Amino acid sequence: MPAAPASLSPSRASDFMQCPLLYRFRVIDRLPEKPSEAATRGTLVHAVLERLFDTPAVDRTAPRARSLVPGQWDRLRESKPELVELFAGDEDGARLTRWLGEAEQLVERWFTLEDPTRLEPAERELFVEAELESGLRLRGIIDRVDVAPTGEVRIVDYKTGKAPRPQYAEGALFQMKFYALVVWRLKKVVPRRLQLVYLGSGDVLTYDPVLADLERVERKLHALWEAIREATETGDWRPRPTKLCGWCDHQAHCPEFGGTPPPYPLPVRAATADGTVQGRMAQGLPSDPA
Repeated sequence: MPAAPASLSPSRASDFMQCPLLYRFRVIDRLPEKPSEAATRGTLVHAVLERLFDTPAVDRTAPRARSLVPGQWDRLRESKPELVELFAGDEDGARLTRWLGEAEQLVERWFTLEDPTRLEPAERELFVEAELESGLRLRGIIDRVDVAPTGEVRIVDYKTGKAPRPQYAEGALFQMKFYALVVWRLKKVVPRRLQLVYLGSGDVLTYDPVLADLERVERKLHALWEAIREATETGDWRPRPTKLCGWCDHQAHCPEFGGTPPPYPLPVRAATADGTVQGRMAQGLPSDPA
């Protein structure tokens, strides 16, 4: 049963900023999306790097990490049977072999960027959730949290793609500042450092936040949530065409590509002749004229 959005994560916030209609398709309509090799490879690499810390520090080597890839792939397939679609028709297994090799290369590159024998993460794949005074709930999963003996906190996120150009660094840091805000609200501690580890290009992007950064992010998220709430109540989810549209799974439902969104499953506001507002159900319209 469809329900109105109740919380905000970094990925869903980014969806709305990229395209409100994409947000609707993912959060409200929950339209299915085909698994991609790139996203699945990222999930696999994350699982390997998380599992590596289960071993003693002296055993955290590149060969050991590479050896974890096949087993983690098997576990991933068991948990998500739909992933078999990725390599349909790969009769001789050549595509799968190449894909697993690419995952191993990404894992190995990590050892040129960080030394896991000197790291003892306080948390891995940490689910965090905080409710702001306004009632807005923020949630997400942090790849790694390091805590220094002095108590300073570092938030680390692995990216299997390439580092963005400098002019796009702020967008890349949005997710990390989101997490820093949640940690601050939960622990009353401003993280000392935010660190993005780009395995695709071998770069590390760091940022040391201050309280004013987190307050700005909080204001931005409140404004974003207000826009989401308004769109939810009116049914007005407008597409925002960009070059990323070519990668979207939902072109068949998008007006920009001649498609029609599915009937809107939530009650929406509609203005009556005397100016009052009453509820009604949208009839497959991408927006409400009210």
